[in-house]
Amino acid sequence: MAKDQLMDLDKALELFEPVLGFEVHVELSTQTKMFSAAPNPAAMDDANVEPNTCITPLCLGLPGSLPVVNTKAVEYSVSLGLALGCQIAPVSRFARKNYFYPDLAKNYQISQYDEPIAFEGSVAVEMDDGTLVDVPIERAHMEEDAGKLTHVGGATGRIQGAEYSLVDYNRAGVPLVEIVTKPIEGMEHRAGELGRAYVSTIRDIVRALGISNARMERGNLRCDANVSLRPRGQAAYGTRTETKNVNSFRSIERAVMYEIRRQAAILAGGGSITQETRHWHEDTGVTSPGRPKSDADDYRYFPEPDLLPVEANADWVQTLKEALPESPVHMRRRLRAEWGFSDVDFQAIVNAGLIPEVQATIEAGVEPVAARKWWMGEVSRIANDRSVEPASLVTAVDIKALQSLIDQGTLNDKLAREVLLGMIEGEGTPAEIVAARGLEVVSDDGALMAAIDEALAADPDVLEKIREGKVQAAGAIIGAVMKAMKGQADAARVRELVIERAAAS
Repeated sequence: MAKDQLMDLDKALELFEPVLGFEVHVELSTQTKMFSAAPNPAAMDDANVEPNTCITPLCLGLPGSLPVVNTKAVEYSVSLGLALGCQIAPVSRFARKNYFYPDLAKNYQISQYDEPIAFEGSVAVEMDDGTLVDVPIERAHMEEDAGKLTHVGGATGRIQGAEYSLVDYNRAGVPLVEIVTKPIEGMEHRAGELGRAYVSTIRDIVRALGISNARMERGNLRCDANVSLRPRGQAAYGTRTETKNVNSFRSIERAVMYEIRRQAAILAGGGSITQETRHWHEDTGVTSPGRPKSDADDYRYFPEPDLLPVEANADWVQTLKEALPESPVHMRRRLRAEWGFSDVDFQAIVNAGLIPEVQATIEAGVEPVAARKWWMGEVSRIANDRSVEPASLVTAVDIKALQSLIDQGTLNDKLAREVLLGMIEGEGTPAEIVAARGLEVVSDDGALMAAIDEALAADPDVLEKIREGKVQAAGAIIGAVMKAMKGQADAARVRELVIERAAAS
């Protein structure tokens, strides 16, 4: 793959104005699929479902199988549309989208086209510095997901160079809502940041609604990022590219900024942009060509003949509207004030996607500072090492039980980290692990004084320094005692005893 020429970002934005658009696909966590009674793998905790086990004749496109609309999926879709500030169509229709889908056996997708269930909305997105940006929503429509192809052989894992491909129809027919923005202008240097913040906001919304697991690494939430450039002063939009299925917030930001620099170099050199899909390569941080991007006419949409229109009763829609949770932006601003964190500390929690975990831990009775420390510190470190989500390791209740032992003086921070690891390894509750491993803090003055005397014998000048007002000199003795007692000494009590010894001698 030839290396793209890139223009300096400042120069690119001096010459061209970026226009953005985002298409976010949300897999709904209904128990069954969009149009069949097959189990919905997007609702399962186990990501390792055996291939081609969540299927029915409809999933396989067998003759005579007919779709039936999943009522819960419609309800979830309406709730999401309302949360995005959209109007809800009293009547919406499904359509057939004709395209060669090797992983949809019937060779078309049931989607919505000119009569979507939700349209004309707007969602407030909070940027890193607290600025609010209103992102205009063109539509949010219902559709079914395609299956999954695994290309075997070759160096890239893509179809090019593969020896053969395997198809798994488990995901075929999973309920989706596709959220399509209107063109977004004026973001300039913050274009990538907006993409990251917008998709993060969508994730927060669907999680708050309880309609999707929204795990990007599992494909529950996927983003296609559209980028085009137009020369400064030109009214008409440029030709866009669509970077497909970017699966992390940081990658969305990087992909957008890469496309701006790549397209600017081409246009400034007298070339033209190809309207196409592009693939994002996480390892190298570049995009590569996919296929020429079709326009709507190429899909030959027509009304789905096997499904009646969906009618959204006004009273039902109003009931769903009244049940909407607090918007993520308002919730975050409220929690920031309640918890008393600085903007930097709070934004770090937001960026880590750990607001629900920290919130649940605080609600369980842990002080905000301690809750943040555990989730943003040791739990996240272990999760990163194991390439798993922090929430898969421990719960808010676990952290509460662990912190309680610290608050009671049973554990110090060092010992608590050992207990945390034991909890993650399934050794039991914090109290059981402390008892089994003998990890309780030693606060007995007799045992501590014996260790202090031994440390002072090796460093007798410390007491004189303390008497001279250099209290920080006690740190050397505290460190020696902690080492001698394998971290199980009560450091605060050791400090008190050392200072008392200096005053008495």
